[in-house]
Amino acid sequence: MLDESRYAGVDSAKAGLRGRCPRCGEGPLFAGFLRLDKRCEECGLDYTPFDTADGPAFFVMSLVGFLIVGLALYVEVAYSPSVFVHLLLWPILAAGLTLPTLRLSKGLLIGLQYRNKAEEGRLVRRGED
Repeated sequence: MLDESRYAGVDSAKAGLRGRCPRCGEGPLFAGFLRLDKRCEECGLDYTPFDTADGPAFFVMSLVGFLIVGLALYVEVAYSPSVFVHLLLWPILAAGLTLPTLRLSKGLLIGLQYRNKAEEGRLVRRGED
């Protein structure tokens, strides 16, 4: 049995933001840019139960989209640039904000899943325990 008290001082959310194991805070969380490793190299925590699905992508795209649309409207009203300025500026800015933020939010969500011992939801019917 693994001694969990050994990892009591690790803030799993901060470790996830840094791309580190949510249990020990040392081993890498990601094997690629957004692909999770199979397990922690330091403490052996299995990463396969963690599933962020589309949560990080939804929140990041919503926030970045809100920001980009607001800035694009402001620039259009204030300066009235050519459409080519919009076509050049906003996709680059959107990608530049989305890609690094996506990795941070995925790591954070995994850290929070570990901290809160999140599991897949199950329905329990009356009479079943």
